[in-house]
Amino acid sequence: MTETANARKIAFATFVRRALDEARATRAWSGTEVSRRTGVSRQTINRWVRGDWASDPEAERVVAFCEGLGLSPATAFAALGWERATTQRSTPAPPPMDPDVEALLRRLVDPDVSDAEKFHIRETIRYLAYRPTLPVDVRKRGKQAG
Repeated sequence: MTETANARKIAFATFVRRALDEARATRAWSGTEVSRRTGVSRQTINRWVRGDWASDPEAERVVAFCEGLGLSPATAFAALGWERATTQRSTPAPPPMDPDVEALLRRLVDPDVSDAEKFHIRETIRYLAYRPTLPVDVRKRGKQAG
C-alpha cells in the first residue's frame, strides 16, 4: 500500500470515527441506529473506521452516511482525496423549521440544561418521530367525535 493510500484511509477513518462520536454524544445514537438512519451497514461502517478496505468506498454510500448524519459529503470526499468531477446538484433549501423544534434543539445544546432534561427531550422526540401514524380515516373520526 502506498503512503498516500494509507494517509487517505487514516483521514477517512478519522472522519467516520468523529461522525460516530458526535452522533453518540449529541443524539444518543448507537451504531445500529446510525446504520439504520444512514442505510450503510454496520459492517461497512466498522471497516471504514478500521481503514480495512481494498478499494475506495462507494460514493453513494459515503453520501448516504453523511446525509443520514447531517454532514456535508464534501468533507468526506476531501478526506478520501476525491475531487468532485461532476457538478454538484443544487440542493433545495430546507423548509423553515418550526419555532418549537428550534427551541428544543437549542435546549439540547445548552450547557445549562441538565442531562436528565436533555434525556427526556430526546426520548420524547424519538417517541413522536417513530410512533405509528394513524390512518387518515381514524383521525377524521376522532375529530368528528370531539
